[in-house]
Amino acid sequence: MFTKILVPQVLLVSLSLTLGVITPVFSNASIALAESPLKYAQSVANKTEFGVRIVDSEGKVNFFPTTTVPLKEGDAYGWRIKLDNYQGKVKWREVLTLPKPPETWITQDSKNFSISADGKTAISQRTATPVNGVIENFWTVSPGDPLGKHQIQVYIDERLIATFAFEIVPF
Repeated sequence: MFTKILVPQVLLVSLSLTLGVITPVFSNASIALAESPLKYAQSVANKTEFGVRIVDSEGKVNFFPTTTVPLKEGDAYGWRIKLDNYQGKVKWREVLTLPKPPETWITQDSKNFSISADGKTAISQRTATPVNGVIENFWTVSPGDPLGKHQIQVYIDERLIATFAFEIVPF
């Protein structure tokens, strides 16, 4: 009788653990699977964060999770994604959509950067080696950046991993 009860319990626990890894149940974080036959067999984004990165007067970098970004020149906003089961480099693509075109688009890597015809969407592509399993990208607030609702979508090997909706507000 003990084994009859134990086997279904083990099966249910195993099933719930498996489903818990694959589907987000009680989390605001986006979780998805990504595959690449060359880089890694299976990688799971188990934690995604969006927020503001501010460097204090002593040079210490601080990250504050938020969906509201003050339009304060020099501060930065962006995302961090913690990957499980990764090996080597990760190829990611980011699609940043603004409510209207900024006065200028500025990037450090123009080779892997494109802007839509209407000027509201920028696409960045990078290959990065995760640090402690984390990949990230940040944008610096610049004069002429538009206020309003923005969105960033992050893809790994062409699979949507996370979508971040946020709003830039007056400082």
